[in-house]
Amino acid sequence: MTDLILVRHGETVWHAENRYAGRTDVPLTDHGRAQAAALAAWAATARLSAVWSSPLSRARLTAAPAADACGLTPRVDERLYEVDFGRGEGLTRDEMSLRFPERLAAFLTDPVEHHLPDGEDPRHAAERAADCLADIAREQPDGRVLVVAHSTLVRLLLCHLLGIPLAHYRRVFPRLDNGALTELRVDQGRTALLSFNAPALTQAPALH
Repeated sequence: MTDLILVRHGETVWHAENRYAGRTDVPLTDHGRAQAAALAAWAATARLSAVWSSPLSRARLTAAPAADACGLTPRVDERLYEVDFGRGEGLTRDEMSLRFPERLAAFLTDPVEHHLPDGEDPRHAAERAADCLADIAREQPDGRVLVVAHSTLVRLLLCHLLGIPLAHYRRVFPRLDNGALTELRVDQGRTALLSFNAPALTQAPALH
């Protein structure tokens, strides 16, 4: 049985402006760094056995203080990259509506079949992230692992693991806050959702 705590990285300068941040490496804001510190305070008593992170600096800088608090070295894995938003990268929804209104309307109707132009197929993103979590569970069969990644990737991953159609990820999981905790339990290949989008400072460590 492996417990996986999925965390969206701290706030970035683009998220503060509600811009789509996929593969672009944008920095954390002061608030984002404070969220990383809050995560570290939680991690200090969470009995983590490992910390994994997306390669993007906003995830690595969120994961690093938590890993330090536990005396762990973060593992960086490319399968935890955020979804590539293609031509939507760095834009707000209003800006997309001016540049490619029909493609945006199709995306809002079905973000999987009609993902943003020149962007990554969300099905591929969900599969690569699920492969990463399966490897973590194999390496940590009795572990409690922090995984710092990204909003769209985590929501797609949750749908993939819980048997929810991927096209519903925006409706079923409409919000994933920066620095919040989502906990999964993987047991013999089955996944259970224990908590979703819980603030780090109020989330008590699970007892076994």
